[in-house]
Amino acid sequence: MTRYGALLAYDGTAYQGFQRQPAPSPTIQAAVEAALGVICGRDVTIVAAGRTDAGVHAAGQVIAFDVAWRHSEPELQRAVNSQLPADIALQSCWRAPDFHPRFDALWRQYVYRIRTPAAPNPLTARYEWQLAGVELDKAGMQAAAEECLGERDFAAFGTAPQAGSSNTIRRVFESRWSEAEEENGETCTYRIRGTAFLYHMVRRLVGMMVMVGRGRLNVDEFAEILRSCDLKRAKHLAPPHGLTLEAVGYPSGNWEAAAKGESATGRAGAALEEQQ
Repeated sequence: MTRYGALLAYDGTAYQGFQRQPAPSPTIQAAVEAALGVICGRDVTIVAAGRTDAGVHAAGQVIAFDVAWRHSEPELQRAVNSQLPADIALQSCWRAPDFHPRFDALWRQYVYRIRTPAAPNPLTARYEWQLAGVELDKAGMQAAAEECLGERDFAAFGTAPQAGSSNTIRRVFESRWSEAEEENGETCTYRIRGTAFLYHMVRRLVGMMVMVGRGRLNVDEFAEILRSCDLKRAKHLAPPHGLTLEAVGYPSGNWEAAAKGESATGRAGAALEEQQ
């Protein structure tokens, strides 16, 4: 048996999140394990860098699994992809002895996309929150985003994802909005990178920042809600389809995916080590 790591991308629209659930609920984990089971002729369990909610997408989810495979890593990747549905695919695959995608991770990075078109666009609606005809105060949203930087208790914006855990303190390295004018309206993109995230944390942060952007909450009130650690006060949850797990970072020289996948995760991981 050999441990392999893999970079996984998926469109989460048709799935009840990443984590396996009792049948017949479709999940990303169940689909990947079923594909591995077909090519290996045995039950295979995968572990991941993190769980995503129902409807949330991933461009840079990282998984690991143990299989007996006599061929090359690219052949394993092709074999698994041949058994996966069209909305899930391994982007790269490598031998990874002693690798654990969750416990070895330095950080996770999510991106949330919002578009403010004159009219809804069905062609992009699966991957962004469309607020047709809405004008947003981007400066106010950016000021709210900056309140999230550093090590803070984010209890007002989520709950610990692990059963029995009450730790809601997380360290955020990046929290910023960017904007771009496009043919079908303006796109606002929120990017957040931190050690880990609470359940629904990013979606609540975005939901409350949009309240700031729409003038229904000011930055001081947003900051006071953050300090309150009161989950009942962050009432607005952004819809899941605008959210994507973009990347996971690992110590440089320790993770083969940086070379295999040409992704930013390894390079950013090295940068983070320098910061520390």
